[in-house]
Formats: sequence, C-alpha cells, structure tokens
Amino acid sequence: MDKNGWSRHLGAALVLAVLASLALADSPADVLDKYKAEAKVAGVPAGDAVRGQSFFNSTHGNEWKCASCHGAVPTGKGDHAITHKVIEPLAPAFNAQRFSDLAKTDKWFRRNCKDVLARECSAAEKADVLAWLMSLK
Repeated sequence: MDKNGWSRHLGAALVLAVLASLALADSPADVLDKYKAEAKVAGVPAGDAVRGQSFFNSTHGNEWKCASCHGAVPTGKGDHAITHKVIEPLAPAFNAQRFSDLAKTDKWFRRNCKDVLARECSAAEKADVLAWLMSLK
C-alpha cells in the first residue's frame, strides 16, 4: 500500500475512533456533537438552529411534520396525531430525559423521521433539529 493509501486508512480509523467515543454520549450536547461529526464526514454543514426550526415546522412531502405531534414550540406536552397519547416536552431544557441516551435518540429519530419524511433523517438534519431544541429555554 502506498503512502496515500495508509493516510486514508489512518484518517478513516481516526474518524471511527471519534465516533465510537461519542457513542457513549449522555447529554444532548454529546448527541449533537455525534451528529455534527457524522455530517462533517459526509461534508455537510450541520448544527444550525434556524434550519432546525424550519425543518421541524415544515412538511416534507407527507402531511405530517414534527410539530404535528410535538407542537410548533415543543416546550410543553404534545399529543400524538393518531393515538392522542401524551408526549412529554421535547426540548431538553423542559425535559431532562430528552437526548440523554444515544441509542434511544437514534431509535426515535429513525421512527419519527420515517413517519414525517418516509425515510431516515440525515445526520445534518438531526443536528439542526437538536441544535434548535437545545436553544429553547
């Protein structure tokens, strides 16, 4: 393997090591950093609160948007659009449980993005939404 090949492998190993260390996230800031790092690897800017608010409150080809269940400003309880099950506040400042467990966060983003977008959200989309949610005080 030539020198450039080793450099690429070393760079990829470094990125994987950073992502593995971030997998132990236990705060919204850690989760945000993980999504920003994933987006950076993809070469996409991420973590913009204004973009996150717009994404959260817009439809994306389907009739639902994030705000359909969580409310336009998710600092209070929401209401599931179909089951009417109460949804605890989404903004971390109003619910300390939110975004404190990476596996749970990934699960819920995967499920809810499929409902809203009919696909999984990108790391940049997750980072933008989370940046906005973290800005709500």
